[in-house]
Amino acid sequence: MRPRLVLFGDSITEQSFEPGGWGAALTDRFARQADVVLRGLSGYNTRWALKVLPRAMEGAAAATADPAAITVFFGANDASLPDQLQAHQNVPLDEYQTNLRAICAYFKERWPSTAIILITPPPIYEPARIRDIYGVDDPSRQAERTNEAAGSYAQACIAVAKELGHPVIDIWTKMQELPDWQTSALSDGLHFTPTGNKILFDEVVKTLASIGFSKESLPSDLPLYPDIDPKDPMKAFGP
Repeated sequence: MRPRLVLFGDSITEQSFEPGGWGAALTDRFARQADVVLRGLSGYNTRWALKVLPRAMEGAAAATADPAAITVFFGANDASLPDQLQAHQNVPLDEYQTNLRAICAYFKERWPSTAIILITPPPIYEPARIRDIYGVDDPSRQAERTNEAAGSYAQACIAVAKELGHPVIDIWTKMQELPDWQTSALSDGLHFTPTGNKILFDEVVKTLASIGFSKESLPSDLPLYPDIDPKDPMKAFGP
């Protein structure tokens, strides 16, 4: 049975199977070696994700095996400012950490052998968020998210990962290593361009390899075409 990799998160996860998406790239990389299962919930914060967690995970795992790994990618919505347009998405920082702990605890109880990989919220480019929300470039307006707030939630996510002993991808910091990340990595100040998706894809692949889940270590499912004898094709498939 092919191992499964489950992607759980908000819109950046839900959109990860769009052209150039990091989820689609994972599916391509592990073709015939693993199944990538998408569980992205656009607009959700950790409070809502925790509430629907059992239902969201229905069918995510095989009946006889835990997923090999799951990515937990929330925080962009939790970090919405509590006095701006998306205030209903805001989750206070301490509750965000509590919710992350509860989500991880749920997975450890349900799937004890599954590796849990936390991903921090991404950076925010505020002028693009103002343009996306209000349809105008107006520096007098305040964005509904700020990079400073996102950074605080990123650090909180890292702290929970270290506390629980789970791998963590600090995409907030990693993405800002790109000189023009504001426009090359982000399409609207929040969601990813193909370049942004490639950054996260590379980090996920590297983190998966660190726990023994790699293209090189996984067997291919069913005989490869070059291994099928053209004189006796059926022999390759066994009895």
